[in-house]
Amino acid sequence: MPLDLGWLLAHLPHQGSMCLLDQIDAWDSGHIRCTASSHRAPDNPLRAQGRLGAACGIEYAAQAMAAHGGLLAATDTSPRAGYLASVRGVEWHVPRLDDLAADLSVEAERLSGDDNTVLYGFSVSAGERVLLSGRAIVVLDAAKLGSPL
Repeated sequence: MPLDLGWLLAHLPHQGSMCLLDQIDAWDSGHIRCTASSHRAPDNPLRAQGRLGAACGIEYAAQAMAAHGGLLAATDTSPRAGYLASVRGVEWHVPRLDDLAADLSVEAERLSGDDNTVLYGFSVSAGERVLLSGRAIVVLDAAKLGSPL
């Protein structure tokens, strides 16, 4: 059963129009698939000069990764704040997202990781068309990485 916007708002730090996803369609321990329609919204907070560039798809994927982490977290703990440490191998197939009529399908697959650092593969599609894809490293607790030299 899909998890709706209410679940996302309760479990992600992104609030209001910055919560880009509409719902979680499917998930398991290694994968999540979400739907988004906010790329068409004129008030999308990621728009610049009236356009939503394809690079913004990385934020859509990051929110799917955060939702996946929230789903995997123990029910008696609050989700840990994470950040994207690295994005690699991104392939762009469109220049922008706001001119697409179809909803976005945002997928993330946990490729490897531990309790603090996770490698995800991700893709953003519209219908059968892949718009962008790549890999991202998410750090869940920077304090555990140790002090810089």
